[in-house]
Amino acid sequence: MTYPKAAKSKGGGQEKKVIHPYSRKAAQLTKEAHKQEKKEKLKNEKAFRLSVVGEKLLWFQSHLDPNKLEYTKKEACELVEKYLHRFSNELEQIDLLNSIKGRQARQHSSRETVINQTMERERQLYDGYGLDIPDIVNCKHLKTFRDWDGDLKKLPNIKMRKLSSRDAVTTRTEKACVAAEKEPCTAKDVQ
Repeated sequence: MTYPKAAKSKGGGQEKKVIHPYSRKAAQLTKEAHKQEKKEKLKNEKAFRLSVVGEKLLWFQSHLDPNKLEYTKKEACELVEKYLHRFSNELEQIDLLNSIKGRQARQHSSRETVINQTMERERQLYDGYGLDIPDIVNCKHLKTFRDWDGDLKKLPNIKMRKLSSRDAVTTRTEKACVAAEKEPCTAKDVQ
């Protein structure tokens, strides 16, 4: 006499098998976990970089002259100088707090350090190879930049330009070359 096999239970009632730590399955699972961690880390780093660039662009957008259709390189350099000194008020406040008599330790020293490092790094970029700013020298790019609503997903639509401290001092020949290659900006382009 033969007995029928026991029916397997359907549904999620099965117990999970214990995986041996040195098995191929364990190696696959750890590889997949590392891959996911790496992907998350890259995603977070990219989001942080985009937010930093977005903050810079919002600062420039808020400090643009609404009556100007186009900026010269010298005017753009003046705007960059304002950008490089944007933390001066906060540093003055920190110095004022630290100058109060009776204080033993320096307050906000970590914030002060971060600000000083940021200012130094940006100054080195500006004096050296150049600082990335939105292209406000070209009227079409300036219009696109003014129309930007601050959405980081639309960040690739904004054209950037490297501007260095050497650009503030242009010679006549460079001005003539720039004027020859630049497209004429008409009122219909801006509106």
